[in-house]
Parts: sequence; structure tokens; C-alpha cells
Amino acid sequence: MRIETHGQQIQITPALRDYVENKLARLGRHFEQPLEVRAQLGLDRHDHRAEATVGIAGRTLHADATAVDMYAAIDLLADKLDRLLVKHKEKLVDVSRRAESTSRSGDFS
Repeated sequence: MRIETHGQQIQITPALRDYVENKLARLGRHFEQPLEVRAQLGLDRHDHRAEATVGIAGRTLHADATAVDMYAAIDLLADKLDRLLVKHKEKLVDVSRRAESTSRSGDFS
């Protein structure tokens, strides 16, 4: 899993980079194929904003979160991405189950 962290109007410290990598590392447990995550941290007036784009084979998922401090925004972002990946994986499983049940029944209409 590759995680890129960029800052917009904010300096990315090593502690902030490590926090992002630790929080987003749990996303890799949903898929065995490698994920590419591009996180962007920035300031949006008085709020801190965290955005991320996850590249999976053939799909791109995007989420963003705002909070009072950057660490809270990163936590919210990690939770949103986790839910998005679970939803995407469920869709893939449903499609494969539908195809499997069709092939078993012999009904190819």
C-alpha cells in the first residue's frame, strides 16, 4: 500500500505524516491487491480539511472531512474511507454471487 501525503497551505511534519500513514494503513485489510492513497491536508478558513483519493484496480474512491483540528479531521477521513471500501467490497461480492448463482442454475437469459 502506497500513501502519499501532501499539504496545502500547511507544512506536513513527520509526526503528522506518521499519523496519516498509521490511520490509513488499516484500509489495506479490505483488499489483498495494492492500494494507492493520495491524502491532502489543508486549512479551510478556521477548519482543518483532510481529503483522500484511493485508487483500486479499476476504481477511484474519494472522501473528505473537516474538523476543528487536523488529527480529528484525519480520524474522520479514515472512518469515511473505511466505510467506502467496505461498501465497494460488498458490491463486488454481490456481483460475483449473482454471476455464480446464474451459472449454477443454467439460466443464462
